[in-house]
Amino acid sequence: MLVLFLFVVGCKDDDGVIDNSDGGDDNTSSLYFPPTSGDTWQTSTPESLGWDTNKIDALYNFLDDGSTRAFLVLKDGKIVLEHYAGKDILNISDFTKNSKWYWASAGKTLTVFLVGQAIADGYLNLSDKSSKHMGNWTMLTKEQEDKITVRHQLTMTSGLDDSGNSDCTDQTCLTYKANPVERWAYHNAPYTLLDSVIQGATQQVFDDYFNTTLRDPIGMDGDWTYLDYNHVYLSTARSMARFGLLVLNDGK
Repeated sequence: MLVLFLFVVGCKDDDGVIDNSDGGDDNTSSLYFPPTSGDTWQTSTPESLGWDTNKIDALYNFLDDGSTRAFLVLKDGKIVLEHYAGKDILNISDFTKNSKWYWASAGKTLTVFLVGQAIADGYLNLSDKSSKHMGNWTMLTKEQEDKITVRHQLTMTSGLDDSGNSDCTDQTCLTYKANPVERWAYHNAPYTLLDSVIQGATQQVFDDYFNTTLRDPIGMDGDWTYLDYNHVYLSTARSMARFGLLVLNDGK
């Protein structure tokens, strides 16, 4: 199940504490968010939280054995544990807090968030025909294609055939298998094409809309790149944590 979050930029005081006085969840009323520039990020200690510190080294060894490169634990937005290991994406230098890695399918959470923002900005609706924003984009008949909506792309219920190269976004790869909602399939291509939906609806380059709407306001780093057909995001682990805090705080 995909949860759609609507993005609203919240207010912070000078200490980086999010102000939820406009009705935010009481459980996150004191959630700390790091400044949007610089390297400052408040921390808490495992000791102050009553954690069993004798087991932390064993945890790090377990992570290293599993080839984990970055591991962060936050409590109320503050860093409690931060561990890096292994080599960078080029397998040359040690992996550090400044090293970037690709989000793989976790990047779908960024896409769905941006769809939510485009809805909040009045650019599109979940019930819109996908063809409204992309034109003719499949090998289906017009009647078949017009049945596919943005919601179907988001929920992977487009009915398009995923039996071949499920990543292929070329029009010739997008063929009919069933009517929308009749079947579910983890089909990357229609989901990747949500980027084109956003671009068509907003009349902005996808990366530009992403940067000005989401990345820059919360101080993330990173960029999108294409790996074959897949549109993949690369960033530091701390930037992923920033996005996690945003979602934890109901998108504010």
